[in-house]
Amino acid sequence: MPVKNRFAELQDEITAWRRDLHENPELLFDTHRTAATVADKLRAFGCDEVVTGIGRTGVVGVIRGKATGSGKVIGLRADMDALPIHEQTGLDYASKTPGAMHACGHDGHTAMLLGAAKYLSETRNFDGTVVVIFQPAEEGGGGGKVMCDEGLMERWGIQEVYGMHNWPGQPVGAFAIRPGAFFAATDELQVTFEGKGGHAAKPQETVDSTVMAAQAVLALQTIASRNADPVDQIVVSITSFQTSSNAFNVIPQRVDLRGTVRTMSPGMRDMAETRVKAICHGIAATFGGTAEVTYHRGYPCMVNHEEQTAFAADVARKVSGNCDTAPLVMGGEDFAYMLEERPGAYILVGNGDTASVHHPKYNFNDEAIPAGCSWWAEIVESRMPAA
Repeated sequence: MPVKNRFAELQDEITAWRRDLHENPELLFDTHRTAATVADKLRAFGCDEVVTGIGRTGVVGVIRGKATGSGKVIGLRADMDALPIHEQTGLDYASKTPGAMHACGHDGHTAMLLGAAKYLSETRNFDGTVVVIFQPAEEGGGGGKVMCDEGLMERWGIQEVYGMHNWPGQPVGAFAIRPGAFFAATDELQVTFEGKGGHAAKPQETVDSTVMAAQAVLALQTIASRNADPVDQIVVSITSFQTSSNAFNVIPQRVDLRGTVRTMSPGMRDMAETRVKAICHGIAATFGGTAEVTYHRGYPCMVNHEEQTAFAADVARKVSGNCDTAPLVMGGEDFAYMLEERPGAYILVGNGDTASVHHPKYNFNDEAIPAGCSWWAEIVESRMPAA
């Protein structure tokens, strides 16, 4: 089965939805316009139930098939929020909100799931129930966890859940997926080194916090090179180094470091946290200062379930003819929380030769819409076939 003809017919309409969302980006949980747009469309499509306000600004639509005797309930999830980036695409439909843009393609994800919802509401050629989930705050807010904590899975009896993300560099409309660990756990660290400030001409009278912090930046890299098994995946990155002084002739009293740790297994995650704290406290003690370490655990590793991944790949092959093995991704994805609650799978759909996600010149490729919508729809029709 190639791309469904109905989505070729709907492509211009879905593209218009997507570009409207792109022009009006909203951040984190402040997706009020987006959520209202989604809810209005779901009602217009004839969804059996439309609920707003779950997960603060999340939207859920329920579509029942021609038959529901199977008792099966499948969730399909798209994210809605944008990023705090100033757009530099020069598009006619570029962001009208300074400092915010859809730089990760969530406008495309939302539009494709809306397209699938329209088709499924029209045809209802399945035996069971579809729950379409439009989630806020994927970009750091943990909206997926909030929706789950508010009873998303239990309220609608969701048994399996599926998600999708566009992928620059992958041919347009081509799919890629992998079972098991897929996207990394994403943790944040903040370290304050405290010493004794003083004149740069008299270092012997100081306890140099800059030297402590500089040593830590290098030493933290040994977590990956000397503490981790070389076949395991871990990334430790220090992304900010700020001193309490901007003067040329002052040794600062304090230096603040910030960074991120990405891992693919619970054991590696535990080890990394232990080593970050030990290294920073040890360096501070060596130089006669102190270190205050804050280690915040963010999104967990996103793990695809074996059976559902194989099924999702089969559907992708029906739609596009093939499905590649996706690479491990050290970025985070809060669909991980939904996959902790229910079995399911997350797939990548090609965005073509475009700027990377989180880049000010990124844009979702509208040519991927028919393939993405077809995958959503075929997940439902193949998993819950009508009698």
